[in-house]
Amino acid sequence: MAQRVKITTTATPGEIELAFEDTGTGLPVLLVHGFPLDRTMWKAQREELCDEFRVIVPDLRGFGESQVIPGVATMEAMADDLAGLCNHLGLTGKIVLGGLSMGGYVAFAFARKYRDRLAGLILCDTRARPDSPEAKENRRRVAERVRREGPGFIAEEMIPRLCCESTFRNHPEVIEKIRQMILSAPPEGVAAAALGMAERPDSTDLLPALSCPTLVLVGQFDAISPPEEMEAMARTIPQSQFVVIPDAGHLPPMEQPERVTQAIREWLRKVHTEAGHHHHHH
Repeated sequence: MAQRVKITTTATPGEIELAFEDTGTGLPVLLVHGFPLDRTMWKAQREELCDEFRVIVPDLRGFGESQVIPGVATMEAMADDLAGLCNHLGLTGKIVLGGLSMGGYVAFAFARKYRDRLAGLILCDTRARPDSPEAKENRRRVAERVRREGPGFIAEEMIPRLCCESTFRNHPEVIEKIRQMILSAPPEGVAAAALGMAERPDSTDLLPALSCPTLVLVGQFDAISPPEEMEAMARTIPQSQFVVIPDAGHLPPMEQPERVTQAIREWLRKVHTEAGHHHHHH
């Protein structure tokens, strides 16, 4: 069950109610969902990794059970919310932050502003480049339309591109779960995030400056953030490991949960040993 707590954030407004799940003990691993999804996309990873790590999975502002703040939800505001959540949970040591797609944009914003709080980064199916002018225009169209008619059209437009063929063929239940997640997304929250993504800065320059170990993970058939692009990104990050998840598209944590969990677990163990003890392991 999710906890809902009011946290203090340096974003506007200064207080926000966030929903999250916090499971297990050990190195804190914060996993951030993509657009327009919610924390349940990480369900398999949370349930599996919590035997060895403290897994914290939030709903970003405007999504899932978290508070909806109309207007523009910038990636920086979302990162500020997460820093506020860490403060609320008493996480003064370093954390591992993972994000998929939009969650990756939030991770970049977090790394830009709170790099001293990072023990590691997991970048899943995301990109460092900003939106093209056409993509920005499309975000505005999505924001206007979702306010008018709700997120049904987003499910129609996005789902064919989110998963690979074998997921559609062999795991219709995963497709259905994604559809329900999108259909239940709060329209104002979706609009605010779309506008926030359009505003996000270029993170290409940030990559060589990332000073923590970074796992770069991508689905073999990801059409949105293709493996070639993510591999190029990984090459410019000093301490990176690049992993391709077979038989997955843009949502490997849901399409190939066991493979993703295994890849994250092996990498976390390595980070954990190399980092020595920034945190206490009970």
